[in-house]
Amino acid sequence: MKQMLIAANWKMNKTRVESESFANELLSWVEKNNLRSKILICPPFINIPFVYNILCKTAVQIGAQNCFFEKEGAYTGEISPQMLVSVGCKYVIIGHSERRTHFGENDEVINRKIKSALASELKPIFCVGETLNEREMQLTNNVLERQIRIGLCAIDSNIMENIVIAYEPVWAIGTGISATTEQIDEAHNFIRKLLVDLFGNSGKAVLILYGGSLNSNNAYEIFSLENVNGGLIGKASLDVKEFIQIVEKSEQILS
Repeated sequence: MKQMLIAANWKMNKTRVESESFANELLSWVEKNNLRSKILICPPFINIPFVYNILCKTAVQIGAQNCFFEKEGAYTGEISPQMLVSVGCKYVIIGHSERRTHFGENDEVINRKIKSALASELKPIFCVGETLNEREMQLTNNVLERQIRIGLCAIDSNIMENIVIAYEPVWAIGTGISATTEQIDEAHNFIRKLLVDLFGNSGKAVLILYGGSLNSNNAYEIFSLENVNGGLIGKASLDVKEFIQIVEKSEQILS
């Protein structure tokens, strides 16, 4: 049976008041619906406790947008996986292209973060994807394979069900340009085959999300693809009504 995870990545957006307003409106809707889709909200660090307090009695889960790979220490400005768990997080986004581009995170650093998250019983949402230049040079599969092989290096196949992959073509993030269904299908099928090659049957249990200008208009078509298990949503997740509409598209797929 197909599983779906609809994850909101708010990035560096929303004050405490705005976060609580979104959470309260989502709460009201969730309480009226028996949902099959999993819903995840990833606020900025400082707003995690406020959103958690509102949604903690529902099935909606809370995640973070990043973490460091050490448990504690003199790492000014960083947040450990253990800290995230202590405020109610179940997931953490790791390796987003914005972290790679703006903060210089490489595949090896991302691998350390994934291992640290797993050790703390956080589920990593491991982001992979190619730049426009890499796609134009027909290097998409090479990039995805490198990122996945290094990012998941020395991960035991027995815990692969605790990892989520998010395919986010860098050229489609926040641009309003979504990859075509053919491009998405091809990339997700490649990722699934690679996961099975690397981890056997455990690779079949990994949820693979799509991210990159996903919205309520294109969600149904994208979610219908065989190896798409939901979305990691940026801009469209900032509006609670738009986000709910995306969840509704997922529900239509599962009904």
